[in-house]
Amino acid sequence: MSSKWLTATGLGLAVVLLLAVNIFSNAVFTSMRADLTHGKLYTLTEGTKSMLGGLAEPVRLRLFLSEQLATRLPRINSYAKRVRELLGEYERAAGGKLAVEVIDPEPFSPDEDRAVGYGLRGIPLDEESTFYFGLVATGSTDEEKTIPYLTIDREEFLEYDLSRLIYQVANPKQKVVGLMSSLPMTGADPRAAMMGRRPQEWMVLEQMRQLFDVRTLDNNISEIPADVDVLMVVHPKDLKEPTLYAIDQFVLRGGRALFFVDPHPEADQGPPSVTATTTRAGRGSEISKLFNAWGIELVPGKVVGDLQLATRVQFEHEGRLVMLDYPVWINLPPELYSREDIVTASLIGSLRLGTPGHLLKKDGAGTQLAPLMQSTVNAALIGTEKLGIFSDPQDTVRDYKPDGKRYVLAARVTGPAISAFADGAPKGNESKAETESQKAAANEKATSGSEHLAKSKQDINVIVIADSDLLQDAFWVQVQDFLGNRIAIPNAANGALVVNALDNLTGSNDLISIRSRGRFTRPFTRVNALRQEAELRFRQKEQELINRLDETEKKLAELERSKQESATVVLSEAQQQEIARFRQEKIRIRNELRDVRHELRKNIENLEGWLKFANIGMMPILIGIGGVAVGAYQMRRRKKGVRKSADTG
Repeated sequence: MSSKWLTATGLGLAVVLLLAVNIFSNAVFTSMRADLTHGKLYTLTEGTKSMLGGLAEPVRLRLFLSEQLATRLPRINSYAKRVRELLGEYERAAGGKLAVEVIDPEPFSPDEDRAVGYGLRGIPLDEESTFYFGLVATGSTDEEKTIPYLTIDREEFLEYDLSRLIYQVANPKQKVVGLMSSLPMTGADPRAAMMGRRPQEWMVLEQMRQLFDVRTLDNNISEIPADVDVLMVVHPKDLKEPTLYAIDQFVLRGGRALFFVDPHPEADQGPPSVTATTTRAGRGSEISKLFNAWGIELVPGKVVGDLQLATRVQFEHEGRLVMLDYPVWINLPPELYSREDIVTASLIGSLRLGTPGHLLKKDGAGTQLAPLMQSTVNAALIGTEKLGIFSDPQDTVRDYKPDGKRYVLAARVTGPAISAFADGAPKGNESKAETESQKAAANEKATSGSEHLAKSKQDINVIVIADSDLLQDAFWVQVQDFLGNRIAIPNAANGALVVNALDNLTGSNDLISIRSRGRFTRPFTRVNALRQEAELRFRQKEQELINRLDETEKKLAELERSKQESATVVLSEAQQQEIARFRQEKIRIRNELRDVRHELRKNIENLEGWLKFANIGMMPILIGIGGVAVGAYQMRRRKKGVRKSADTG
């Protein structure tokens, strides 16, 4: 009895001790943190820490979360918990410069009115309840920015979204990006208007506006505004001499520039350029006069194809659907990015390029060309004449021959450069066709005393990307409409590349390491593989059924034509047999499809069972086995001790 009482007392003391240790640790060790999650979900990147450490004025974050309603949405409730814990990490890292407040906007309460006043979007759950899950940031100057709804679809970009929100209110004065584009990035696309579609600007431009003051510049401008921090030129085409001169002098005076040039821009469906320097007119970018002076070249009339990185596409050929790997649409993996340049060093995720070009350093150039992105050694140069709308993609694959060399798809150009206008500003601008804006710019230039530069004042810093198609939504992002807001779900790192480059050229690097941390979700790759395998078998059977149906219909048509015309339609015996045979065949194939689906469910259920067992039951079993082993070892030692004492006695 005494041993039982001792055992019970020991267990009771163990429970009390466990509770005491937990209470003590919660009170004393709250500042100690250990992130054991895969991917370090709660560990802030260096960019976030640097941005928080540089806050000059305090920032307040208000998280409007309907906590009671969240319990009815298990998946969102789990995500909301993660958001709150991550905001706690932000508050600790800011050193008193960031205050986080969690507000539960109960129905018909003043807090709900505040949420609506801030412009947060609620999701109606029933007639009386609306679920809110939004964030409001307020700076010292009463600058306000909001995330109307923290959708779980952007879970992998959570840290970036939070840091961007804080950065926007802490730095209300944004850097100015001057955008000069020959493509309909702002949504002003005549083709869309003719088809009755509402004009919408490209998502990459919408993303740029969140971080920069983007100003659209006219393609005939003769002077770059003095307050432009970075000049972004997209597919320069048919630019007049005064505009080229303005770009030239802007770069030579120390202005930073980002160029997207393309030998075959698929977004440009306009007439061929009349200023192309190739042997025949083309739609390629034309800025060779400036590039030649700066020591670089976009190879004209050629695009880079890489069958190893090709995108699998589906197209119609002679009335049937064909699938093939299209080598000029490239999925560029991170292994082919430069890890020495800050723009691409922290970029995670593939880039999707469409008919990219090839950049070369010209012989004798005083500048340096540092590759940012390259192809594999299995790439090949393909003529743009093979890529028209009437061309056959199968010919591109059939004629593909690897060159055994890497091609530069994007590069940073630095070093001393000379002007493309050795004789000074272009003459003949005094024509009657000169616009009022050009006259005003010319007068301002004359009064400001700015002189022609024959060479750069300091080393130039220009980034050139030999593709403009990567900016199109179709190449990198899925756009969803959620409660009237456009939500971007990126499936490639194209947008991150653009903003990284602009951040770097404006001198702001804090957000670069945040933007591309990759996906936090960990998919069941084995389950997905089983599903894809069964799906492939299902599609093959489905295609087989369609083919047999077509075959039978052709036979029926032949039999019908062979019949003599009569007043009544009577099926012949051959037709009846054919239909009966086809019905039996159809039933047999459907049974096979059912077997495939049943096998898929069975395999997935078995795998899920093992996963649940490993995640839930394995650890207790291992602990139990360990406890039994330790207990057996202790009993063995105790018995040996008793024997020794008995022998000694």
